[in-house]
Amino acid sequence: MLRTALRNVLAHKARLVMTVLAVCLGVAFISGSLVFADSTTAAYRASLSKDYAGIAVSVEPKSPPGAPAGGRANVLDDALVAKLAAMPGVAAARPVVDGSVTLAAKDGSPMRADNAMGKLAAAYLPGADGKDGRHPLTAGRAPRNGGEVALDRGTAAAGSYSLGDTVTLATDGPVLKMRLVGLVSTHDTRVTSGGTLAVFDKATAQRLFAAPGRYTGIDLSAAPGTSAYELARNADALLPKGRAEAVTATAKAAQQSVFIDTKTSSYSRLPLIFAVVSLFIGSFLIVNTFTMLITRRSREIALLRAIGATRRQVVGSVLAEAALVGLVASALGFVLGLGVATVLPDVLGTADDLLPRGPLVVGPLPVLASLVVGVGVTVLAAWLPSRRAAGIAPVEAMRTAEQPPSAALSRIRGAAGAILLVLGAGLLVSLSGAKDASDENLRTAMLGCGVLVTAVIVLAPLLAGPVMRLLGRLTTRFGVVGDLAKDNALRDPRRTAATAVALMISTALVSGLAVIDHASSRALDSQAAAGLSADYVIGTRNTTTAIDPAAVRRVAALPGVATASAVADSTISTGTFARTVSGVDPRTVGAVMKLRFTSGSATGIGPGRIAVSSSFARENRISTGGRIDASIGPGRGDRSRPYTVVGIYQDNPTAQDVLAYRGDVQQHSYLRDSVQRVLVATDHGTTSPDLAKRLRGAVDDSPLLKVQTRAQLVREQAGTAGDLITLVFGLLAIGVIISALGMVNTLAMSVAERTREIGVLRAIGMDRTGIRRMIRLESLAVAAYGTLLGLTVGLFGAWKVGGLANGAIPQYTFSVPWGTLALVVALSLAVGAAAAALPARRAAALGPLRAVADA
Repeated sequence: MLRTALRNVLAHKARLVMTVLAVCLGVAFISGSLVFADSTTAAYRASLSKDYAGIAVSVEPKSPPGAPAGGRANVLDDALVAKLAAMPGVAAARPVVDGSVTLAAKDGSPMRADNAMGKLAAAYLPGADGKDGRHPLTAGRAPRNGGEVALDRGTAAAGSYSLGDTVTLATDGPVLKMRLVGLVSTHDTRVTSGGTLAVFDKATAQRLFAAPGRYTGIDLSAAPGTSAYELARNADALLPKGRAEAVTATAKAAQQSVFIDTKTSSYSRLPLIFAVVSLFIGSFLIVNTFTMLITRRSREIALLRAIGATRRQVVGSVLAEAALVGLVASALGFVLGLGVATVLPDVLGTADDLLPRGPLVVGPLPVLASLVVGVGVTVLAAWLPSRRAAGIAPVEAMRTAEQPPSAALSRIRGAAGAILLVLGAGLLVSLSGAKDASDENLRTAMLGCGVLVTAVIVLAPLLAGPVMRLLGRLTTRFGVVGDLAKDNALRDPRRTAATAVALMISTALVSGLAVIDHASSRALDSQAAAGLSADYVIGTRNTTTAIDPAAVRRVAALPGVATASAVADSTISTGTFARTVSGVDPRTVGAVMKLRFTSGSATGIGPGRIAVSSSFARENRISTGGRIDASIGPGRGDRSRPYTVVGIYQDNPTAQDVLAYRGDVQQHSYLRDSVQRVLVATDHGTTSPDLAKRLRGAVDDSPLLKVQTRAQLVREQAGTAGDLITLVFGLLAIGVIISALGMVNTLAMSVAERTREIGVLRAIGMDRTGIRRMIRLESLAVAAYGTLLGLTVGLFGAWKVGGLANGAIPQYTFSVPWGTLALVVALSLAVGAAAAALPARRAAALGPLRAVADA
């Protein structure tokens, strides 16, 4: 029986290749997703974590209570370094001056500007030998003054810099120009995994990131026999109380681990979801393949039964064949999955925020998953057809290959499908009153969609008859070949349904996501445009950087600029909640923001007087004229003061949660007296590339800043959702490919099964063109059936699930992208037409006499 199974695998090479390919793609996606998740997590850990090798305790400065936000003064100086170095149990005390600096490439484009953790800066601090072991020079020399800088080799190569070039960079405001005098190497994984590193002389680094003569940290190494905890306790005794603290490297690493786990958790979820979808779709192909294979070999199985093969042996033979196919496909899929894992970072990353790079991490889980999934799914998919084959009596199998389902089984299927349909639809309908996309609502939505899809799958064989008869009215317009195509599709509703369901799942996902993407994009466009009347926005990338005040004045003086209103962005805390606040000039804010006040106005904003958004007022139960205690900037509310509310405006992303007097925000902001945005209204509302270039020149082409038109800002705000949807569409392409393979395989085996019928048709006069047309019409009818089911499920799911966006985007309304859906339908039908090409050619090539003889 094992030899028989092996012979059957090798006897039908085309069928073998298609089945292996289907399993291979599913395995590739799930193994590639696992490898990608492990590799990305490892790369992120490298890019976000400081290497504490050789460090027992890290001494860091603390801001005293009441200190101004953003103050850099600290007590870590050379005297403290000497005291700590002389402490018992200390092997070495190494001072550190580090920070963050944003570099521009040689062409002026920012380098990893949106990755705050990967833009490193440090001081070159030589030891007794005159060399800095943490930043060894590989070319040139170390920087000696404020006009010189060194870069690591990878950063210099990415920015196209050579020794002697002028490097453009910025820390928190003014643009700096420095000459590149040296190249260094580093083992810091935050740099080697895709970050940047700039190295300055000690005095320059202290001026930029600490204070003259001060350090940002002191790393202590423990002597043999001294524990890190003991060393930290002894160091704390020498530190000024409340001004510095000693933390063990183990504790710092644990803090990093929690942050990194949170940061990387999402990267393993999305690919795995679609890996499961791909395998789910592929399982229909495998079930179909083995069902038709058993039907085709029913006479062979009957002969085996007649000469003494038991049911167990027949089942074992088929399962052995499936296991062999699954094993080969798993091996190939795993290799292909490594390619998927290599490509995914390029698909997921953006031009401004590339995913960190690192070697592929291949653990035991992807290998085990490939074998379990590839072999397991294939064997499970073949188990039911093998049981059905073993249950066929030898004489019965010799008479007919078709075993129609019993009426009782059809009634059970119908009842189960109806129950699942009501349950799935009920879960989705229950979301109608949802206010936000909470985890509970998302779980309900996913469960409802899953149950709904399962219901349609269960009901698909019962729906195939009436729907295919309806579609048959179109195929009959092609004459006899159309009638035959309809009858062929109706001959086995289960096979037709299984073939169509694979395409249905892909169509449902694509159409549903297309609707959500279309509606979300329209809502985001409306939201962004509703809050902004300025024609240009010049902004920093976060609240810890600032725009040079001199640059603000240069922008305001440019020809063509009517109003340049500076905005200071920070946070405002009321009790335990922190929200965003915009510090504005009440005289100019009305010219650059579209504010719709439900009470009060922006003109009342001043020292100690604020305007708040509707949601902020609702959460804090406050109205115009009321007073609220709040603190602006970082801290725990120890600087709370009373503010009078002078107006309430409709939620506005440009104004954020609170509008305050700019002086109040600047006084306690992260960077004192700083601004983070300049909203520019031009003469007559005109925008042009020339004006944009002059605006960028006015801010010295700072890599910290973005100069965007209103349209560009809208696209950026929708960018995250848009990139996600684009990724999803790309991942769903695998399902479409498997669907196409399923149709090709089903049609090819259907042709083989109907060899005698095709021979008779050729014998009574049907030409090759008619045969090809019959197969193509059958394929198109099945594709249309799957598309119809997919559109129904996708639109209903998007209608109910999309409502969860209302909490985050009030402007969200259900909207159908008719053009996109028309394209989806056209592509689905094109998949059906393409799937019929090879089977139609094979059927047309059959000669009448040979077909009858070989059948």
